[in-house]
Amino acid sequence: MATSFDCFGTLVTAERPAAPWAAAAEELAARGISVPEDWEDSYRSSHISVERGRELSLVEHTQAALDSRDVAASSDTVKEALLAAFDGSVEVREGTTEALTAAAATGPVGILSNCSLPGLVEQTLSRVDIGDSIDTVVTSVGCGWRKPHDRAFAAVADELGVDLDSLVHVGDDARTDGGARTTDATVVLLDDVPLREFPAWLEESAWD
Repeated sequence: MATSFDCFGTLVTAERPAAPWAAAAEELAARGISVPEDWEDSYRSSHISVERGRELSLVEHTQAALDSRDVAASSDTVKEALLAAFDGSVEVREGTTEALTAAAATGPVGILSNCSLPGLVEQTLSRVDIGDSIDTVVTSVGCGWRKPHDRAFAAVADELGVDLDSLVHVGDDARTDGGARTTDATVVLLDDVPLREFPAWLEESAWD
């Protein structure tokens, strides 16, 4: 078997800006980008259409918002600014280390996170001491699909080298993480099994 964990709200809590457009504007301006006066409206407007369930990169969205106001910026500069804008304080949730260790004792372990900003999950994990038990990180922006879409869970199962019926997915959101129920994966929600109780749940489930 293999185990995938949601990241934000499950393994860690991370502070995010209350006004992301303002945080992005500050970091863009710090890098010499001329932020338009109606930036909030531009940032909060849709500029790129995507198929239902698909993930749109926040870098692409931000570039499109700037382009709509005739402001040019490289993708590298936009990504750097956004990573700085969303780089808030991070705390490991109670039971995370024990849950990861127990999962690693039964098979490979991955992260499956809905995140539209490339590199943010990896940047977040680098700031906390929980990475030793994690074999792979799959994000919605990386695989192209957001949970609860089946393809998101298929992506992490593929990375972990197992079929979906051998995947246990752990998360805090019944709507997104619970979407694994439409596949053959097993879903564990924190409302039912808190992280501190997950090692016992694994043992009682007698996974091979």
